[in-house]
Amino acid sequence: MSVSDEPRLPPSSEYAGGNTHAFGPGRHLRSRSKVLPEHARGHNRALVLQTLYHAGAMSRADLSRETGLTRVTISDLVAEFIADGIVIEMGVRETVGPGKPPILIDIDRVGHQIIGLDLSGPNAFVGAVLSLDGDVLERREVERPESADGDAAYAALLELARVLVAASTQPLLGVGIGTPGVVRPDGVVLSSPNLGWTNFRLEAKLGADLDLPVLARNDANAAVLAEYTFGDAKADFMLIKIGRGVGAGLITGSQPLLGSRFAAGEIGHVVVGTDGGPRCACGKDGCLEAWLSVTRLREALAADPAARDEILRDAGTRMAIAIAPIVAALDLSEVVLSGPADLLDGILIDAAIETLHARTLEGVFEDALIRLTHQDDIVLRGAAVMVLSSQLGVS
Repeated sequence: MSVSDEPRLPPSSEYAGGNTHAFGPGRHLRSRSKVLPEHARGHNRALVLQTLYHAGAMSRADLSRETGLTRVTISDLVAEFIADGIVIEMGVRETVGPGKPPILIDIDRVGHQIIGLDLSGPNAFVGAVLSLDGDVLERREVERPESADGDAAYAALLELARVLVAASTQPLLGVGIGTPGVVRPDGVVLSSPNLGWTNFRLEAKLGADLDLPVLARNDANAAVLAEYTFGDAKADFMLIKIGRGVGAGLITGSQPLLGSRFAAGEIGHVVVGTDGGPRCACGKDGCLEAWLSVTRLREALAADPAARDEILRDAGTRMAIAIAPIVAALDLSEVVLSGPADLLDGILIDAAIETLHARTLEGVFEDALIRLTHQDDIVLRGAAVMVLSSQLGVS
């Protein structure tokens, strides 16, 4: 079935997995304590794997002390993980004194691999085979279709995914996709105009074609997971991905924020100010994307190199105008930017910090930071986190 033949889906309000009110219960990305008996086994599995993933090799006794679980529970879970090929014994730890030296265990970090796919680039779809630690092992790319042709976009994606599956050298834990557009939690792309997808069951279709577990999310929502897991981010922050477009992902209370329409972070087409501004691709004047996108900034700098400082300062100021209410409303600790350092670092960030502090309550948000991420391949690495979280409960 082609993309254009996909049957129409019900609106988001009728989605069975949708959140009907703003404050429904949510699962935190990282398990930190024991829970009620009826939920205990799944939670404790995730707790053990989460602890091993971030702390590294340790003995069963260490794991019991770290998690608060009994040694019997730890022994049973570890035996199950070893049988499933998820955890391995690393050998004994050197000790001084009497007694049997403890055997160290860890997640088998080289026994499985993950495929990550980033569809947000301006000219190409990029993919990689990644380790469980988020390291890129093999990278491939295919040319992005020039027109917004949904069938052509999916064909290019499928070609790239199959090449990466063939390049993998270990059993695959799953496939993660970061794509532009509004994406439902079940991997249905509700709207991605640049790729020609509307109500497209991306996750289900690619999963069937590859016969592998597949997870699809908005590219900025994938990127924010990478910053949370592999970066220096705190429990409450926003990541703004600046490239061909502008979008954001949010984490509050260690939990991804998606919103009732699954469009939290769609800040690119918020009009910034009342003084007009550059014409945006959406048809409005003065959208944040029209001020801040990499395409717009490079064009403006090429046209008037002497005005570089003014152009970058204005872009940073406009960005801060857009995000100041979000920072204040959600009490965010920091805002992380992902994009070209030559454009974002320095003048643009300095102007943004100055404006953010000027537009929020004095003495409350003065420690709110705006900084550049230190990560490369942030969408690909975020796609790996999606798979780790889904398959192992690790994030």
